[in-house]
Amino acid sequence: SSSGTAKNTSLINLHLATGQIGKPGAGPFSLTGQPNAMGGREVGGMANLLSGHRDLGNPAHRAEVAALWGVTSVPQQPGKTAVEMFQAAADGEIMALWIACTNPAQSMPNQTLVRRALARAEFVVVQEAYAGTATCAYADLLLPASTWGEKEGTVTNSERRISRVRAAVVAAGESRHDWQIAADFARRLEVLLQPQRTSTPAGLTPMFPYTTPESIWLAHRETTRGRDLDITGMSYALLEQSPQQWPMAEGQTQGQARLYQDGIFPTTDGKARFISVAYQGVAEPRSARYPFSLTTGRLRDQWHGMSRTGTLGQLFGHVSEPCVQLHPQDMRQRQLKEGDLVHLTSVRGSVLVPAQASLEVGLNQAFMAMHWGEEFLSGQSTKGERLAGVNALTSSIFCPDAKQPEFKHTAVKIVKAEMPWQMLAVAWLPDAQSMTARASLRGLMAQFDYATCVPFASAANSRLGERGGVLFRAARQDAPAHGFLEQIEKLLQLHGPDALRYTDHKRGQHRVARLVERETQTVLAGFMLAGDTSAQSWITTLLKESLPAHAYGRALLIPGATPPVPVVSRGQQVCACFNVTDLAITDHLAHSNAAPAQRLASLQASLKCGTNCGSCMPQLQRMVTQA
Repeated sequence: SSSGTAKNTSLINLHLATGQIGKPGAGPFSLTGQPNAMGGREVGGMANLLSGHRDLGNPAHRAEVAALWGVTSVPQQPGKTAVEMFQAAADGEIMALWIACTNPAQSMPNQTLVRRALARAEFVVVQEAYAGTATCAYADLLLPASTWGEKEGTVTNSERRISRVRAAVVAAGESRHDWQIAADFARRLEVLLQPQRTSTPAGLTPMFPYTTPESIWLAHRETTRGRDLDITGMSYALLEQSPQQWPMAEGQTQGQARLYQDGIFPTTDGKARFISVAYQGVAEPRSARYPFSLTTGRLRDQWHGMSRTGTLGQLFGHVSEPCVQLHPQDMRQRQLKEGDLVHLTSVRGSVLVPAQASLEVGLNQAFMAMHWGEEFLSGQSTKGERLAGVNALTSSIFCPDAKQPEFKHTAVKIVKAEMPWQMLAVAWLPDAQSMTARASLRGLMAQFDYATCVPFASAANSRLGERGGVLFRAARQDAPAHGFLEQIEKLLQLHGPDALRYTDHKRGQHRVARLVERETQTVLAGFMLAGDTSAQSWITTLLKESLPAHAYGRALLIPGATPPVPVVSRGQQVCACFNVTDLAITDHLAHSNAAPAQRLASLQASLKCGTNCGSCMPQLQRMVTQA
């Protein structure tokens, strides 16, 4: 939000005015967007902060940190925040960028500016665990880094509780931990900038002597002494036993569970302060030209730019492809049907995306998941440029205090797109080959006006590592050259002699279906519908659910929304962890007349849904209540 600090200040004022603070079940709570955002602030991981909740603009704080670090001073000028940094790079003020643990070519707003900055920078270092992110394409130097399951360290959650993180597996290949890369670079830089520290006989203590995550944590611990987050009473040995809350000063045996219980606040007189803030509207209000309010947000089973979660087809069972959700009344007024392609446009850019009706969206509002970057949703603009996903639309106007951009509101217009030629290609492939195929297909997305490429899985394909599904959907004003379709066929292994096919070059029609024998029955291994895609619903169900297909034969090539033989679906996925569908849940609930709590418990005991990550629990509870 462009006024996020003001909004949060108002919430704190409300808590103070009503006395809802320092007691169980009360108090403003930090709902951060990252699992270790609290920990990041504690160590000074922002452009205007220093370790231990210190302000870089405070001379006393700078002096304290300089003494702890053994240097004469630390820079007094705060660095630029993310939005400011990319603006400066786009303007030529910043010539080198080092990007770690983030994917700005997907996640930052105003992608036109971000990509101009990345292209203009003379040297771009990307420190990344996944080579397929959009930002990696701009890297002059790509440093392979370990990912979360390979790391050691600590994290702090929203209740100030510090937990130990332990590596589950050894870092893959030549990848290194982020702290190792940073410390190694710093030591080499120290040799160049302060050679006396390493060349003198006495040998001054090096500034970066860290050899383990614990050694770094101990240095950080000392910076908290006497501060509001004092953790000098903690140790790795203690954290190995159980997580601990700060503050926990040296000599204390446990941390403070709840702050401000005594009504004393960290001010000179111990009293809290109300801060008066005036209401501010959105930075970019709707207008006659841009009459919709676009909100971006998370999907239940995905994470940020999907560099990791986007590789698992099982996590696409809840929301399988990109879409923009609109109120049904807005759909009717614009004569839009489910799945129709629309131009979603702001003053900064445009994307082409299918429309989906949803009663969870208000009138004149639109919702699109924040995850859909060019890795999954792309195409070619009218200017011949590659489309950059949803953040091509969003605004980089930010809160003057927090410097966070206004992701949650963008004024847009929505216009139906006329794309006469459309294509859908779907196939099962050996798991390793499916990832290679997706990478190659993503390279072809810019050849279309609209294209999406996603993995998939199904309840019938629950054994991970066996095979992976690939779905490639595209649309254009006219049919591409047939050789282009053959290229897609080869990537999806639809080109063999065992494939059934029909082609009408004159009308731009092309259909392919490949049947295989699998576990004593004939199933559909892959298909392509180009031109007329009206059969997509039933034939996709037939393939994804690995339903028996021996009765179809060449009828698979017949166009039309009605299947030649009825297709009985196993249902829509509800629980991603155990691949439980809505039909399985409905069937179980039909045999129970108990109270809702008992029905839910029976459901969990029988099908296991809702017993692992818990993300499907809201939907399960609705189904139990409505059954």
